[in-house]
Amino acid sequence: MPTYSFLSLLREGFTGHKGWTPAWRFPDPKPAYDAVIIGGGGHGLATAYYLAKLHGMRNIAVIEKGWIGGGNAGRNTTIIRSNYLEDASAAIYEHALKLWEGLGRELNYNIMMSHRGVMNLAHDEGEARVLKRRTEANRLNGIDTEWLDAKQVKEFCPPINISAGSRFPVLGATLQRRGGVNRHDAVVWGYARAADVMGVDIIQNCEVTGIKVEAGVVTGISTSRGDIRTPKVASVAAGHTSIIANMVGVRLPIQSHPLQAWVSEPVKPLIPCVVMSNAVHAYVSQSDKGELVMGAGIDPHNSYTQRGGLDTIEHSLAALIELFPMFSRLRLLRQWGGIVDTCPDASPIITKTKVKGFYINAGWGTGGWKATPGSGHAFADLVARDEPNAIAAPFSVERFSSGALVAEHGAAAVAH
Repeated sequence: MPTYSFLSLLREGFTGHKGWTPAWRFPDPKPAYDAVIIGGGGHGLATAYYLAKLHGMRNIAVIEKGWIGGGNAGRNTTIIRSNYLEDASAAIYEHALKLWEGLGRELNYNIMMSHRGVMNLAHDEGEARVLKRRTEANRLNGIDTEWLDAKQVKEFCPPINISAGSRFPVLGATLQRRGGVNRHDAVVWGYARAADVMGVDIIQNCEVTGIKVEAGVVTGISTSRGDIRTPKVASVAAGHTSIIANMVGVRLPIQSHPLQAWVSEPVKPLIPCVVMSNAVHAYVSQSDKGELVMGAGIDPHNSYTQRGGLDTIEHSLAALIELFPMFSRLRLLRQWGGIVDTCPDASPIITKTKVKGFYINAGWGTGGWKATPGSGHAFADLVARDEPNAIAAPFSVERFSSGALVAEHGAAAVAH
């Protein structure tokens, strides 16, 4: 990659970066592709990358109605972990975590991966039993998880309040040391550049307005920039999945909710890990810029807006100030929201549908970011082979009629 002097960087800043070589092309849509992916977030770009790299499908396009990474990929808090309860969940999230561990090297892009550890707090004896059970289930699946008592929690995260008289007493916590955070835009850009090099067209500012089906088979799509012929359409549209699926008459057991997060003013290094509390629906980590990144569970109302309610912020901040009293002196800088699809069993959908050539990757709820590489890898297998691999098979939409649910309300619980 080219290097730039201070003066050249300053010049580029004042001229709108007109002298920089783009990291990927900005092509016009072709008349036809072997496959089209709807959604230019992390999951969609990862799917395109693995289709091209592992399955040799180079004549494919990623269609994004805005800009890549402008949806949920740019509106999350990038928490990474794999300590889920059910075997199927543990398998796909651990697969993703292993890919995360080498993704920066594979893409030759610094994704700022920080394996700082993720703690899930227990505030009563019942919650402690549930978390200890999950710890043992994780160990049986070969996933690194350990139980910390209150004193060990304090040693690992010194600022936390473990006073027995507090509103939310800390009895202990699970800890996954390999868990952590990374940089969402770097991940999206890395996947985009790598896919582009292999010939994938990334088409931005292009909205899908319809999907063409003849005799139950996909034949193409209609977009705001013209029609495209294709035998395979893969939807990875996050909160708008039900809208896309409705274009071909497919109904899904999902609901869309706003999910909020916010950051404080920057401070010196304070929180050495990610701290989550399922019982009070709050979590916090610290960015490399020093901002405290905080969030909550989903807002209860259904919505397609990227905006939540003040009551959710108030509830979570009240809990976080109990856990970290020093936070009360900080000011909030900004707040944002995304849209998440949630399923009845709190697990995702990776499936082909009754419409031949139409595939869906959705329903990740609050846990989509951590699954990004594993989701894209598994979904690429399904799109290329028309059959799910062993990791994706449990997440077929057919489980809602067969009853083989992957119940993860306990492990998914709060956001992330």
